[in-house]
Amino acid sequence: MARRILVVDDSATEQQAIRNPLVADGFHVVVASNGDEALQQLETDEFDLMVLDVIMPGKNGFQLARMIRNDERWSKLPIVMVTSKDGAADRFWGLKQGATEYITKPFKTAELVDVVRKHS
Repeated sequence: MARRILVVDDSATEQQAIRNPLVADGFHVVVASNGDEALQQLETDEFDLMVLDVIMPGKNGFQLARMIRNDERWSKLPIVMVTSKDGAADRFWGLKQGATEYITKPFKTAELVDVVRKHS
């Protein structure tokens, strides 16, 4: 059975840039455009991994990662942050909030697929 990946990004272009190579690699991908949609998806479905943007309206990725880590239902869900926030402090904060991996945009497709394979 294909591994299920939840991609959370407010940009349709970025959603496709992440989704397409994962689908091509055999993953089943569901997309959400913001933190609230992501939480709704988590409530109704099971996922093997989440790919999460940081800069989004409403809950940002740091806030969402912290919420997920503090909920026993999802606390072990691998979270790969994929973001344009490329500073050392951003990376540190993302990992501290619960990201399993932190990839900066623009990203290499092969790197993203490898990281998702590794953690899902």
